[in-house]
Amino acid sequence: MAEFAEPLARLIQECKRLPGIGQKSAQRIAFHLLRTPREDAATLAQAILDVKDKLGICEQCNNISDSAICLYCRDPHREHSTICVVEEAHNILPIETTHTFRGLYHVLQGAISPLRGIGPEQLQIKSLVDRLHNGDVQEIILATNPTVEGEATAVYLSRLLKPLGPRITRIAMGIPVGSDLEFADEVTMSRSLENRREM
Repeated sequence: MAEFAEPLARLIQECKRLPGIGQKSAQRIAFHLLRTPREDAATLAQAILDVKDKLGICEQCNNISDSAICLYCRDPHREHSTICVVEEAHNILPIETTHTFRGLYHVLQGAISPLRGIGPEQLQIKSLVDRLHNGDVQEIILATNPTVEGEATAVYLSRLLKPLGPRITRIAMGIPVGSDLEFADEVTMSRSLENRREM
């Protein structure tokens, strides 16, 4: 393996700790930063520190926020009768990019995973139940990931929340637009058939 000066080697090691970054990508990032002006490197470093120092968790929905209440919860134009439940804060972005959902969110901060020692008590479920007690919520959309953990979490939440009154729905899953049926696995194909709709 090539030897680098200690500061560069340390930067490469730190870059490798980022998700999806291997040795070669870490080296490319490190050499890019080495070539950039000091001001740009300082701006990047400050942005990283600001994320750590200036962001927190929304008191209502557990989303990432720069104030006590996140931008979705404090938006008066959002529909307060519908809450979309997601596993992590970054799961909100794909929903928002559709420009079709105008309700509120609730971030669980994970999914039930007995193998990793994560049970319902480690998730932000109690705060979701507390949000239902004001009586405004009419529908809960379970938008957990289509994984074993996400499905287990959705089933658990459905059983827990149904007796509390709101309509409980689950996002549809199946064949993505633009793909070919021959590449669909059995689970995806069966989900597509289950979630079919009338035309």
